[in-house]
Amino acid sequence: MILNFTELAQIINLNSYTKNKPGVDENGKIFSEWMEALGFETEAFTREHIGDHLLFKSPIVAGKKRVLLLGHLDTVFPPGTFTDFSEDAEWVYGPGVCDMKGGNVVALEALRNVKAQQGEIANIDMLLVSDEESGSDDSKYLSAELGKNYDICLVFEAAGVDHEVVIARKGVGTFFVNLEGKAAHAGNHYVDGCNANLAAAHMIIALTELTNLAKGTTVNAGKMSGGIGANTISPKAEIIVETRYTQKVEKERLLASLEEICANPAVKGVTATLSGGIQRDVMQSSPNQMTLLAQIASILGYPLKTEKRGGVSDANIVSSVGVATLDGFGPFGDGDHTITERASKASFSRRIDEVTKILLDFNAG
Repeated sequence: MILNFTELAQIINLNSYTKNKPGVDENGKIFSEWMEALGFETEAFTREHIGDHLLFKSPIVAGKKRVLLLGHLDTVFPPGTFTDFSEDAEWVYGPGVCDMKGGNVVALEALRNVKAQQGEIANIDMLLVSDEESGSDDSKYLSAELGKNYDICLVFEAAGVDHEVVIARKGVGTFFVNLEGKAAHAGNHYVDGCNANLAAAHMIIALTELTNLAKGTTVNAGKMSGGIGANTISPKAEIIVETRYTQKVEKERLLASLEEICANPAVKGVTATLSGGIQRDVMQSSPNQMTLLAQIASILGYPLKTEKRGGVSDANIVSSVGVATLDGFGPFGDGDHTITERASKASFSRRIDEVTKILLDFNAG
């Protein structure tokens, strides 16, 4: 249980915007000092343009399951936009109090409790990546590779409104369609042109029709650009498309359909090139995850409520390599990604207590 929020305030007041490498690294340095005081060894995966990813390692004891605690160091707020920590009787406010510096502190406080009660920590590691808020484009490869070393992963994104943990998240992909047509004077040589904008319009309709709400699949052509001017047949266009899905079979359908649509533009003479791909694969509920939930219910004396979310996190990545993964072990909060972000003080206490009990059992068994 947090008696005060002095340490949380320290890292909240430090800007950790994803592109602010010095700020993210300073946040990591502070967290490293806290973790090393508990006996963890820090392994830094250095990066030139983004913050370093940090793995905090405890001794490995054979015959015990290995547990990974997963969080991220970065926030979405550029310097000067939303910078200060504050609090009242019920809430703490500031950039990252629930997403997810607050969640990282829940893990830290639980580990401190384990250290105080059991003396040593073994087979429990913590990974903090630096680019989650921009899609984990760099760290997802590291998280997937490291994740294979663990049996269990707890992720410290914010809890649900009734302290639900997350058992499933949609997969997400971002794709870019570049269309090449042929320019022509719209008055004198209309029929000589190949209209890339027109082909893009047909394509947007076809892409949108891939949506299947009953299966939780959405396709959004979120941005379209193209053309030169009103008097010119458009020679170029671009569409940026996002896909989200809840089932691996739907991912395969979407990928095949995207290829088919882009290979066959509706306007003769226009060609289309598809790029981009899946950012984070789907996190689906699994038997080993259900076993983990049952184990936690036995430890706590009550079952944790669960929910499925449309948004993604790094839980998607570790889950996709077969690790029993649960997300949402941070505090409950709201307003994340806005200047009204806040987290419940009572929720910090509850989550620290729950995670402490869970880790005490994992550390001992």
